[in-house]
Amino acid sequence: MPRFDTDVVHAGRDDLAALGVHAPPIDLSTTYPVHDLEAGTASFDALVGGEASAANPIYARLHNPTVARVEQALATLEGTEACVAFASGMAALTAVLMARRAHGGHVLVVRPLYGTSDHLLASGLCGMEAEFVDADEIAGRRRPDTALVIIETPANPTLDLVDIRAAVEASGGVPVLVDSTFATPVLQNPAAFGARYVLHSATKFLGGHGDVIAGVVCCADEDAKPLRTVRAATGGLLHPLAAYLLHRGLPTLALRVERAQANAESIARRLAAHPGVARVFHPGLGTVRNAGLCRSQMRGAGCLVAFELADGHAAAAAVMRAVRLITPAVSLGSVDSLIQHPAGLTHRVVSPADQQAHGITPGLMRMSVGIEHVEDVWADLEQALAQASSVRERDAA
Repeated sequence: MPRFDTDVVHAGRDDLAALGVHAPPIDLSTTYPVHDLEAGTASFDALVGGEASAANPIYARLHNPTVARVEQALATLEGTEACVAFASGMAALTAVLMARRAHGGHVLVVRPLYGTSDHLLASGLCGMEAEFVDADEIAGRRRPDTALVIIETPANPTLDLVDIRAAVEASGGVPVLVDSTFATPVLQNPAAFGARYVLHSATKFLGGHGDVIAGVVCCADEDAKPLRTVRAATGGLLHPLAAYLLHRGLPTLALRVERAQANAESIARRLAAHPGVARVFHPGLGTVRNAGLCRSQMRGAGCLVAFELADGHAAAAAVMRAVRLITPAVSLGSVDSLIQHPAGLTHRVVSPADQQAHGITPGLMRMSVGIEHVEDVWADLEQALAQASSVRERDAA
């Protein structure tokens, strides 16, 4: 078996030699000729029924070979039988909820998690009753109609870690979905610990260059079929050009994560010593819940750092105005460093009370550290923190 660093370069490219090409081709066809009606009908039935492929793709909403290649690659990296790609991470989560709705109307959700995921679940838009619990409450809150357990680890935005194996055991056979976006397959493989669905916002580290919006769910073949059926019916498909860009980004994934992770730990340690910072959240510093899991469940502490500014919201706003090299923007996992304010942006749709209960304070900032030289990143962040301090001193005066 090839090692991960080899798989990340070659996975999903098995058919290229037979095609006589080196780079994966982009198939932009929206429809495919059907000269044999009986064979076409059989292909249509297979694809609508959730099969991964058929003799004729029929229509791009049902199947696309460029998308199929990146799905094969990500299934390989996550160690699952299948992967189903969607137009965004939220489309991927929505598809899982719709597929599980047939098994019950109740879902247990461990907070914190991405703000829009939280909002989708709390709103009931997918016809599911979401009950928000701590990880140690899963077993006691299960019901006969519980169809899914959802955890995100590392959690967005506080980087708390959840014990996947313990969550699976507590679920008592109810499927567990793990949003593993922050970890990537480089650092964590939830299926190895019993998770039934592994979700990634592929927009982030998997794409890695800030130019693709995509979502994927890695799972067993039997669970992939209903997801493909939902995708075909709802049109939540990933565009082949986006699939091509996503696949093109994968060969450098391990290298990008390795460099960004080293940078993030350095930035976290410097922030911990800064007088304007009240608290730093980083698994490598042992400052998040279940931090020890980054050495057992994970293969590293990751590329993000969150920190709480002593002067709260005003300081956070000043930092957002002051950064120059670092981009003040939502999203994460790009080659360049990004910083944002969860309470005011990504988690704005979560109620203030729930924000506060899960550590999303007015002074909390989340930084996705990129692959730039760490001294340049720190110099920019340090000057921004100094400007934030100057604002406080002027206001006090």
